[in-house]
Amino acid sequence: MDFVLQSSYLLGLLTLLVVAAVLVARQVWRTRSTETRLNQLQRAVTEGTATPADYYELGSIYLRKKLYVQCINQLQKAIKNWDENDPEGLAKVYNALGYAYFSQEQYDLAIRQYREALKCQPQYVTAMNNLGHAYEKKKLTAPALEMYEQALQIAPDNPTAKQRANALRKRLAPAG
Repeated sequence: MDFVLQSSYLLGLLTLLVVAAVLVARQVWRTRSTETRLNQLQRAVTEGTATPADYYELGSIYLRKKLYVQCINQLQKAIKNWDENDPEGLAKVYNALGYAYFSQEQYDLAIRQYREALKCQPQYVTAMNNLGHAYEKKKLTAPALEMYEQALQIAPDNPTAKQRANALRKRLAPAG
C-alpha cells in the first residue's frame, strides 16, 4: 500500500513539474520572440527604414511593456506616416494611442484619440468600449452609456458593453 501511495505522489509531482516546465518554456519563448522583434524594429527605426506599420508594432510592444512615453512617440510617428487609404489600420493606431494615454490617466487625451479612431472606422466596437470607459473615468455617465449602447447595436453580444451598460443603467435609474 505504501508503494502505491508513494508512486501516486511521485507521479503527481512529476506531472506538476512537467506542466510547470512547459509553462516556463512557453513564456521564455514568447519573451525571446518579443525581444527579437523589438530589436528588429528598433534597428529599422534607427536605419530610417521603418514603415508606419513598424512604428505601430513597436509602439504596441512598448505599450505591453508599459513604456508609455516611448509607445506614444512611436504611435504618433505611425499616424503621421499612415496611408490614408487604410482607415481601419489607422483606427487601430489611434485606439492604441488612446489606450496609452488612458493607462497614464490622461483621459482627455485618450478620449480625443478614441474619437479619432471612430472617425476612421465608425463601427469599431473596441474603440467605442474604450471611449465609454474613458467617459466613465471622467464621471461622464450619460455619454459613457451612449457609447456602450452604440457598441451593443453593432455587436449585441459584446460582453464588455453589456456589463458596463447594465451597470450604468442601474446607476442612472431613479431610486425608488
